[in-house]
Order: sequence, then structure tokens, then C-alpha cells
Amino acid sequence: MCSRTVLIVEDEPLIRMMLADALCNEGYSVIEAATALEAIAVLGTKEVRAVVTDIDMPGGLSGLDLTRYVASYRKGLPVIVTSGGHLLRQEELPDNARFIAKPYKLRQILDMLLEILAAGASAEANVSRLRVA
Repeated sequence: MCSRTVLIVEDEPLIRMMLADALCNEGYSVIEAATALEAIAVLGTKEVRAVVTDIDMPGGLSGLDLTRYVASYRKGLPVIVTSGGHLLRQEELPDNARFIAKPYKLRQILDMLLEILAAGASAEANVSRLRVA
């Protein structure tokens, strides 16, 4: 699987497809889910490097529930949380989560993904150096 695999969790098909196309055009491998429950199933079976999730979704679990799940069970996996109906401050999110309000520009998501994946790669390199030392 591509080392730049992103899980998109969005119940609006057009938004999900638009974001998936943009990420694919930038060289990302994309897995799509329409609910937080689908996303949790994906996280149990696939290796992903980042998650982009909307907050409001059907199925009983929200994108914030998914973000908390990731923080608890997939520590270090970055999550970008989006919403058109909620405004969140950074302190309201787990450490590896960031918030972008809708409507967002695709460039905002792409830039944030580059930033968080680069930070993660840097942290992994530091851990590897400590293990060797």
C-alpha cells in the first residue's frame, strides 16, 4: 500500500469524491468511508497515514467520536477534522488532530496533509535514531 494513504470520512458523496480526486491527483492513495463506523473498520484492516473526517455523519458516531477513537487506539495517526456547522479550537481536539472549517479550499487540506505527514516522518526518523544509538 502507498506510504501516503489517506482515509477520507465524509457522508456527502460529492464532497468525498472531490476530495478523493484532489488527493489522488497529488499522488495520495485514498480509501473512502461514508460513516465513522466504516472508517473504524478500515482502520482495523488497512494501513493509513492520515484521516480526513467531517464531524456530522449518520450512524450514531460523529467525526469527533472517530477522532477520539484514533487518539486512543491509533496514537500518532494524524486526523484533519472538517465541519461547516461547528467551529473548534485546537484545545478541543486530541493532540494529533487539526481543524479546518468548511467551506475549505482543497489547497488547505493538501498543505495540512503535507505538513502533518512531514512532521510524522520526522518524528519516526528521530525514534529510529534513538533506537540505533
